[in-house]
This record gives sequence, structure tokens and C-alpha cells, in this order.
Amino acid sequence: MRLLHTMLRVGDLDRSIAFYTEMLGMKLLRREDYPDGKFTLAFVGYTVERDGTVIELTHNWDTPSYDLGTGFGHLAVEVEDAYAACDKIKAQGGKVVREAGPMKHGTTVIAFVEDPDGYKIEFIQKKK
Repeated sequence: MRLLHTMLRVGDLDRSIAFYTEMLGMKLLRREDYPDGKFTLAFVGYTVERDGTVIELTHNWDTPSYDLGTGFGHLAVEVEDAYAACDKIKAQGGKVVREAGPMKHGTTVIAFVEDPDGYKIEFIQKKK
């Protein structure tokens, strides 16, 4: 067994695809409309699905936004330099909600950003 993907419901699919591809550097792996169900699925990731876990972005055509709830925490992405990754997000108009720095009670450098729908993404700086 292996983990295939995490699914996030998004209000504006094109805006979300732009965030994950342009700001986080993922690739759009596939996108398919389901007119009878009035939804679109788009899969984004750093590698093809057969080689790693990806994110499924689900856009229900008649739902412009969602309540995030309190159960979901965040996605985690390893980065070479969390400070530089935050600078890149801010330069492109993205939202950094926790600047890069050592985690509380530890030494690992982390940061948090938000995607256009408010989902949090943790940057974890690669250990040297």
C-alpha cells in the first residue's frame, strides 16, 4: 500500500492551480472536467503520481468557497531554504502566515504559507 493523494476542495480552480504551480513549483499532472457531475479534478505534484504522493484539487462548479473546519492541519513541503521560499511567495503576492525560523522548542527551520483557499502549507527546511 502507499499514499496516493490528498484532496482539497477549492473555490477557484485556476487560481489554485496557479498557486501550486507558480508559487510552490509543482506541475499540473492532469485535469479533467466531469460535466454530468458539475465538477473538475486537477492533480498537482512534484513528481508523477506513480512515483509519489500528489494533491487532488476538486472544484465543484456551483460552490465558490468552503469552510475549512478545524480537523485539517496542513500540507508539508520540504524546501532547501525556508527564508528564500517565503520571500518568493511574498514577491508573487502570496500570504506568509508564519515567517521562517526555528520551530518552538526545536531547531528545525519551518514557515507557514496559505493557499488562495486558506489551506496552510508548512515549509520544512532541508537539514544539511
